[in-house]
Amino acid sequence: MAKGDGADYVFGSPSTQQLNPCDIPSPGNHQKKASPFIMAIIWWTRMPAACKRQCSAIMERKAIRLFLAAATAVFVLAAQGTCGGQTPPSAPLRAKPPLSVRLYVIDCGTLHIADMGRFQLKKEEVATTDLSVPCFLIVHPKGTLIWDTGAVPDAAWKPTGSPVTQHVVLPDSQQRDITMVKSLKGQLAELGYSPSDITYLALSHYHYDHTANANEFAGATWLVREVERDAMFAEKAPGTTQPSTYSDLRHSKTLILKDDEHDVFGDGTVVIKSAPGHTPGHQILYLKLAKTGGVVLSGDLYHYPEERALDRVPTFEFNPEQTRATRVAIDAFLKMTGAQLWIQHDFNGNTKLKKSPNFYE
Repeated sequence: MAKGDGADYVFGSPSTQQLNPCDIPSPGNHQKKASPFIMAIIWWTRMPAACKRQCSAIMERKAIRLFLAAATAVFVLAAQGTCGGQTPPSAPLRAKPPLSVRLYVIDCGTLHIADMGRFQLKKEEVATTDLSVPCFLIVHPKGTLIWDTGAVPDAAWKPTGSPVTQHVVLPDSQQRDITMVKSLKGQLAELGYSPSDITYLALSHYHYDHTANANEFAGATWLVREVERDAMFAEKAPGTTQPSTYSDLRHSKTLILKDDEHDVFGDGTVVIKSAPGHTPGHQILYLKLAKTGGVVLSGDLYHYPEERALDRVPTFEFNPEQTRATRVAIDAFLKMTGAQLWIQHDFNGNTKLKKSPNFYE
């Protein structure tokens, strides 16, 4: 019989033990001590062929189970070592600075207009009454700029992959319907950016359809005209605003723009120009792109291309005469630079533009 671990083994004779054909055979009619190695050889050489096949199959199955158990243990231990026992998330995409300026056009919804009289236009005079609501990301080798932030805050709705219509009620009781498909932050994330990565925030003006996600960029440096900021934080906010969407900017690092032109990165490729009239501190953005050429993002200098063609000024301008003067000045700037004018709200014009993640450079 077997003693404890490490002891010799004693085999009894066949006369004293009833052996199964696959039991260990006795080496003789007397008890004899043998080492485990010798025992194994005797056991195997004297085992019937059928038993050998049976034992081989059993050992093969056990070996496979042992291998699978060991592999599983290694995998589990490795996963626990890397992320506390949970599946490690994919690393977020991180954008790299480009060699030259890039312009991304981001879809921030479609605004449905019911009252064309506000624009001093008739329904039959326009190709469509819908207005696009774009946001723009400008990526420069020295930093990033967000230009306008949409009409509906990302926090107010959840993308489904299909168009979702949001009903907006403004503090002055005006109501609007905006159809959304993608969130602003989601589209930025696809490019490798989060709001904390943005260097500068600039709004063309304070109306609700340009400020919806402004609070998300409160950590950026805000580029604004003093008269515009004063109006935004006045005791009584202007009409067609949604102060709750930009309230955090009150404490943002702010650069007050005093000159007609502000060269954002100091090389003439990204320039904010004063364009008052629609609001007191309304502004437009000029981009000098290496391949595309000059582009002017209009803010709300115009809403419909027909405003420009028919010389119509909306009824809700802060100063209609100032708007007319600004339009004349910007037309002269366009002729001087040869830049294209992109009317931001032009629905048909916007549909022809490349959308993020594609870009202009």
